[in-house]
Amino acid sequence: MRLDKFICKSTELTRNEAKKLLKRGELKVNGEVITDGSTQVHENNHITLDGQELQARSSRYIMMHKALDTICSNVDEVHPSLLNFVDVDKAFDLHIAGRLDVDTTGLVLITDDGRWSHNIISPKKQCNKIYRVGLRDPVEQSTIKVFKDGVQLQGEDSLTKPAELVIVNTLDEKHESREVLLTITEGKYHQVKRMFAAVRNRVVSLHREQIGEIKLDDNLAPGEWRYLTKDEIESIT
Repeated sequence: MRLDKFICKSTELTRNEAKKLLKRGELKVNGEVITDGSTQVHENNHITLDGQELQARSSRYIMMHKALDTICSNVDEVHPSLLNFVDVDKAFDLHIAGRLDVDTTGLVLITDDGRWSHNIISPKKQCNKIYRVGLRDPVEQSTIKVFKDGVQLQGEDSLTKPAELVIVNTLDEKHESREVLLTITEGKYHQVKRMFAAVRNRVVSLHREQIGEIKLDDNLAPGEWRYLTKDEIESIT
């Protein structure tokens, strides 16, 4: 992790205070004075402040059921950051591993472990994300193959990666289904909405149910959260 972040995780200093400390040359990594907060450090490095060795606090891993009209940001804007509802020390030192739009609900994973979250959001890791999608129009069977083969999104040079589409057998009064489960491994900007727009449909509701092997806890109401279990944490590799 970055050295300035390490300082924050091993002391009560803020990020700005850590940067000032570094500029004064008060911190050493493996016996060498380091002043650049962006320097990457690892758990096997010997990091000292005024001769005292620093030890970073354990990383935190949280599951939240994101409510409507909250944003996946560390800064409040028109809508509040969902981190306002995470009652832990230094909540705004956490980050969201795979953001959701303001009008999207469901599973959000929150952590201060950058390497762990990288395994969720990196396209190379192909971590599955499962969404329950409500649509304006009935779903055509042909859309299943289109999504499997890859969709050409407006403004993109290449097709989306293969996606799995399952039509949910929830029929309306016309015996038509407007609900699907969609599994994707990418996280392009507004990807789910753009994929259905490409087949001339429109998303009217969007809810993320699962990331990798981690499923949204049915016991969590919108806005509620809990820490991940050891097995859930270790499932992300």
